Amino acid sequence: MTIRDEMLGRIRTALADHPRPEPVPREYRRSLDDADVVALFAERAADYKATVSRVNAGELAGAVASALQQRGARRVVLPEGLPDAWTAEAGIEVLRDDPPLSLPDLDQADGVVSGCTVAIALTGTIILSAGPAQGRRALTLLPDYHLCVVRADQIVGTVSEALARLEPTRPQTWISGPSATSDIELNRVEGVHGPRTLRILIVEGTGDGQLR
Repeated sequence: MTIRDEMLGRIRTALADHPRPEPVPREYRRSLDDADVVALFAERAADYKATVSRVNAGELAGAVASALQQRGARRVVLPEGLPDAWTAEAGIEVLRDDPPLSLPDLDQADGVVSGCTVAIALTGTIILSAGPAQGRRALTLLPDYHLCVVRADQIVGTVSEALARLEPTRPQTWISGPSATSDIELNRVEGVHGPRTLRILIVEGTGDGQLR
């Protein structure tokens, strides 16, 4: 018997003559079936000071190139599995994470382009889970600029719906706007725990089939 087993056994013995607690009601709303989740996500993400644009799938390469050009980003990290079509018009120096880029290399990159696993309309949150087009967590936490491509079909209404799409054993990064924090006097500081600039492209339609 481990110390943990012994401790839990003592707790069960101590509670044996106590009535079981009533089940916790879970009647909260789990979906937003009557809402335009794409529009709501765009609104909520913008509330968090992300720059959000909605583009058609056929316009994605041009939108990525325009966003990187506006930023002045030339040396850009691209995770494994990111479709080549996304950056076909960007004219950038690509930094691949194979072999893994060092922390100084990531810190000195002009930015990173990634996809995501799911996005939540109610909270304006993007979730990455180290899948294709997302890479390891450091890739999207160290560069100061993050350009994230979110397909419209990846946007769900609530946290409950998002959790249903996630594999709980995978590492996750939940992103609600650019990185920011504030001290006890509410002085806002950006870029402490991640990129100071978050650019989101919401892609609608199927275009030329190069979204996945």
